[in-house]
Amino acid sequence: MNVLIVYAHPEPKSLNGALKDFAVKRLQAAGHAVQVSDLYAMNWKAALDENDSLDGKAGDRFEPSLDSKRAYQNGRQSEDIAREQEKLRWADTVILQFPLWWFSVPAIMKGWVERVYAYGFAYGVGEHSDKHWGDRYGQGSMAGKRAMLIVTTGGWESHYSPRGINGPIDDILFPIQHGILYYPGFDVLPPYVIYRIGRIDMARYAQITEELGQRLDDLFTTSPIAFRPQNAGAYSIPALTLKDDIAPALSGFAAHVA
Repeated sequence: MNVLIVYAHPEPKSLNGALKDFAVKRLQAAGHAVQVSDLYAMNWKAALDENDSLDGKAGDRFEPSLDSKRAYQNGRQSEDIAREQEKLRWADTVILQFPLWWFSVPAIMKGWVERVYAYGFAYGVGEHSDKHWGDRYGQGSMAGKRAMLIVTTGGWESHYSPRGINGPIDDILFPIQHGILYYPGFDVLPPYVIYRIGRIDMARYAQITEELGQRLDDLFTTSPIAFRPQNAGAYSIPALTLKDDIAPALSGFAAHVA
C-alpha cells in the first residue's frame, strides 16, 4: 500500500522527528511504499494568495475559491500545490503528524491544507440538489482512502479528558478529523495521541514506539471513526441538520458520530 506522511515539526531531533523516522521504517519494513511531505524541510509556503495560480488573480481582486477553481481546472496551479495533490492521489492512506499547538495544527500544516485542498480537487465537487448536497462528508475525491492523526501534546491526558480543563481530545480534534479529513471523503481512523511529551524517558519512549508500531501494523484493518455520512439519509437537505429521529438526545460534535 502507499502511505503519505504529512509532517509538521521544525526540529528533526525532536520526539516528533524520531517518531516520523520510526513510522517510515516500520511501514517500509511491512512492505508499504512511503512518501513524506516534511513541511518545514520543504520550506512550505503557508499563505494562500493569488500567487498560487500561475495566472495570478482572475479579476480586479483575489477571490480564493474562484481563483483556486480556475487554476485547478486549467492546470495552472503553482507547482508545489500540484505536486502535493499528486501525492494525495497516489496515497492509499494519509497520516498527518504534528504537535498540538494552541489547540490545532501548526500554521504551516493549516497552510498546506488551505493551498492543496483546491476547489474542484477536495471541495466543490458533486451535484447539489434536494437529495444530494455535494460529494463531501463520506464522499468526495478522497473516498476509499484512509487517514490518521499522530499528535503530540505537552498536557496531561487528564487535561484532555471529558471533564478536563482543555476539553475532550475528541472535541479538539473534531475539526481536523471530521472537517479536514472526513469532508473530502477519507475514512478516518482513531488518532494516536501522545501526552506529556516533556516527561518522556527511554522506558516511556519504548512504550510509545510499541503502541505506535501496532497502530501502523493495523493501519489497513482498524475500524474508522463512525462519522455520519451527509447524503445517506441522516441529514435534512439542504439545511444539513440531523433529522429529529437521529440521536435526539445529542447535540454538538458527538451527534455526528453514529
